[in-house]
Amino acid sequence: FAGLMLAGLAHAAATAPLAPLADALALPAAAASRFAYGTVRGAGSAAFIAGTLVAGQLTGLLGLSALPVAGAAAFALLAAATLALPAGPAGPETRTARPGLAELRAFLGAPAFRRLLAVAALVIASHAVHDAFAVIRWGEAGLSPGTASLLWAEAVGAEVLVFLVVGPRLLGRLGPGGALALAAGAGILRWSVAALTVALPALAAIQALHGLTFALLHLAAMQVLARTVPPALAATAQTLYGTLGLGLATTLATLAAGPLWARLGPGAFWVMAALCAAALPLVRGVGTRTVARQDTA
Repeated sequence: FAGLMLAGLAHAAATAPLAPLADALALPAAAASRFAYGTVRGAGSAAFIAGTLVAGQLTGLLGLSALPVAGAAAFALLAAATLALPAGPAGPETRTARPGLAELRAFLGAPAFRRLLAVAALVIASHAVHDAFAVIRWGEAGLSPGTASLLWAEAVGAEVLVFLVVGPRLLGRLGPGGALALAAGAGILRWSVAALTVALPALAAIQALHGLTFALLHLAAMQVLARTVPPALAATAQTLYGTLGLGLATTLATLAAGPLWARLGPGAFWVMAALCAAALPLVRGVGTRTVARQDTA
């Protein structure tokens, strides 16, 4: 256990910066209309599906010991790909700004940023019971492992669809605040149905809502950060969002998921629905400027 724990901690520490730094690189370029940000995230979600399928084949052919080797090879390809990234902007704002404690206080003191963190934390945390116990519940209801894998693949497929096609259109029509409200509302519906039934048609319907409860939420949050945070502080904003809005919230909710399931069983999904309901009143005012540019010098 100690060896696995150390390896897991080292892996987590090494990979934690990748997502916020990649988003910090992608958002300014997307804002300059060089490409759609959702295309990048959609490609990542599609790669997740492909990687899962490949991992299954490798496990069947070579056993579980092949997976760490395959993962290391994938990280080596990632490191090589970073060599082709273009240089970042070199404007005066980027050269003079040095994010530090003052910027952290400015972010956390901005009401709009705190609201964004709270909305993201509540909606993302609401996935905890599903992620921990859905497959167990499906198996107890008689669903096969193959059916469970298809339901998971459907959720990620919906994520890809929203990142690539549906999400940008919804953002354009609803704005970031409306998109965040839709994500929270979809979470209320998704977890309410999950609390009531394991009928396969209902599960197939609510798994598709993952495209809203995760992908649309993330697209809206990225649009808010791109519009309201100076480029020099983009990495700081992404790190705070990823650490507090996503990581810490998921950790705490996952720790609570076990006792909730032990006490309530499928009724734990009602608690998850309540988290999404608590996020709805917080979406107002999320899209206003979080940190003024003059504060970054």
